[in-house]
Amino acid sequence: MKVLVAIKRVVDYNVKVRVKSDGTGMDLAGVKMSMNPFDEIAVEEATRLREKGVVTEVIAVSCGVTQCQETLRTAMAIGADRAILVETDVELQPLAVAKLLKALMDKEGAQLVILGKQAIDDDCNQTGQMLAALADIPQATFASKVEIADGKASVTREVDGGLETLSISLPAVITTDLRLNEPRYVTLPNIMKAKKKQMDIFKPEDLGVDVTPRIKTLKVAEPAKRGAGVIVPDVATLVAKLKLEAKVI
Repeated sequence: MKVLVAIKRVVDYNVKVRVKSDGTGMDLAGVKMSMNPFDEIAVEEATRLREKGVVTEVIAVSCGVTQCQETLRTAMAIGADRAILVETDVELQPLAVAKLLKALMDKEGAQLVILGKQAIDDDCNQTGQMLAALADIPQATFASKVEIADGKASVTREVDGGLETLSISLPAVITTDLRLNEPRYVTLPNIMKAKKKQMDIFKPEDLGVDVTPRIKTLKVAEPAKRGAGVIVPDVATLVAKLKLEAKVI
């Protein structure tokens, strides 16, 4: 069984992002980039499934600029068997990525797609759900445990009230949550092996997909700075300030 694992190149989670002076987006000049943490968990889970003998091949997929090749090499160092880059300079939105993944899923004959529940740069949390809708296959989101047997996947997912376990038939889409696993440390020998693994590069038009943006970002701004706290002498003063100044009661 083939598994596609979608990964995204994002600003490293340790970096404090800055807004461009003209408000058109984030300033990425000289900023460290890395694999989206949720997608790293997805790669780890797919690798573990292959090590258990449930999966025969893990294919890492990324859509974006040429530099995404570095992120794909990291995925192959974790354990992916080969990689596919859909190269484009166009700003890719969730629907476009879902269409590209659907085309690759059909092309490769993959039975399972695993990806992070969301990317830490835009927090859209849409791609997995859109892919499942386009492919008309089951989906299990926010997975904290995954087991596959007899053509079905048992997925424990986190919901507001606790945990929910779903049984879905394959092919399917699974999106990963933080508590699914802890990605392994990438060793130097595996990094060297990843350089020799196969990486195919396509353009969106090669897959017959139109990636023209359908949403326009009007303005990006930093959140307003929080005001300093105020120490009040007693409860009566606190209630008065909440009622007259903050107007929350």
